[in-house]
Amino acid sequence: MSLLVMDIGGSSVKFAVWEKEKLVDKGSFITPKMWDEMKQEMMQLKEKMDAKYTIEGIAISAPGAVNQRKGVIEGASAVPYIHHFPVIFELEELFGCPVSMENDANCAGLAEVWKGAARGMQNVLFVVIGSGIGGAVIVDGKIRHGKHLFGGEFGYMLLKEDKTFSDLGTAVNMAKRYSKRMGLETPLSGKEVFELAEQGDKAAKEEVETFYHYLATGIYNLQYSFDPEKIIIGGGVSAKEGLLDELNVHLARVVESTKIAPFIPDVAICDFQNDANLIGAVYNYELVFGK
Repeated sequence: MSLLVMDIGGSSVKFAVWEKEKLVDKGSFITPKMWDEMKQEMMQLKEKMDAKYTIEGIAISAPGAVNQRKGVIEGASAVPYIHHFPVIFELEELFGCPVSMENDANCAGLAEVWKGAARGMQNVLFVVIGSGIGGAVIVDGKIRHGKHLFGGEFGYMLLKEDKTFSDLGTAVNMAKRYSKRMGLETPLSGKEVFELAEQGDKAAKEEVETFYHYLATGIYNLQYSFDPEKIIIGGGVSAKEGLLDELNVHLARVVESTKIAPFIPDVAICDFQNDANLIGAVYNYELVFGK
């Protein structure tokens, strides 16, 4: 089976062909400004790959709340023109072959269950930490979308009065708090604040400690709400050296403070980074069409 695989993002569309159990012919193009231009780019890409491979279907990772059954992407994203019409069915007509589509965070989660850090597991949470927090709920090996397609929107969870998991549990917002506290006109990055903390900056150390505390608190809440086999951490901050060790220290503190939790959540860093959405899109195609 050869599939043309695409990962639609706000600035670029990554692509590859899934051939003999691996991604080949990887590349990307700038995300077009209009839907007609996007279709033209996609069609040119398919024609190019058709000349080299026998493409049986298209597997797509996309932003937004994807409803495969209705063929629609609900919600909103950085690619507004792909929402609120039967985009999947239109692409099937355009390409003349089956098209599967799934939310990008869900695809990344599926990649970890299929061939990554949660391989062989059936019940997993995938937590993506970027400017906010999102992710995927995987139950019995499949994405649990939820009634309103909000499954995996962990960042909405309230952790402190009106402050959400996204507000308190991301390195991006940690850096914003530090920058505001220090009166900086240009906000620092999370990486810079981590480095300042390691150098002994008192305020930076306090903000990093707060970040880990709330990240651990959110993960604790997820563990005892869903009871997954494992929680996988993805997103930019997952590449930080020592993140998992420090997180486990704070998880142990949170568990100890409750006096009732019987175990510390099993957390791991994702195996896949750049290709996660593409690999997960392939697995989603297999789940949708039973290939």
